[in-house]
Amino acid sequence: MSGTGVTELPGARERAAPGPVLHKGIGPAPSGWLDPRGRSLGGRAFALNRVTGLALVLYLYLHLGVLSILLFGASAWDDLLGVATSTAFLGLDVVLLFGLLFHGLNGIRVGLVGSGVAPDRQRVLFWAGAAVGGVVLAYGAFHVFGAG
Repeated sequence: MSGTGVTELPGARERAAPGPVLHKGIGPAPSGWLDPRGRSLGGRAFALNRVTGLALVLYLYLHLGVLSILLFGASAWDDLLGVATSTAFLGLDVVLLFGLLFHGLNGIRVGLVGSGVAPDRQRVLFWAGAAVGGVVLAYGAFHVFGAG
């Protein structure tokens, strides 16, 4: 006990230390959830996996909302297709494809590393997924923009 009659809780100094890695407590600070400082390649990939997961869930709800335009008839749907086939929206389709590929391929990497199948091959699996994803993304972008 200190002279003031207030005891310091165990780990209070460690919880007060800045940074996402050293910050201990109930949970990470909101800014630490995506903070890449002090993280390895796998930690950064996992943080980006969180972002792509949230973006894909948001896209799912947005997609369901867009499909509700079918309730307004064929002319409303045709007007939407005129906007959705513009170059800007086709670019968003390529961004969606990147999100799907990264989230899926990184999820396979996390599953293989976490299950113990390849625990010491994290970096190799990341770059192999990046290579496969890059080829598929390039093919998909060519197909999206070439078909228009």
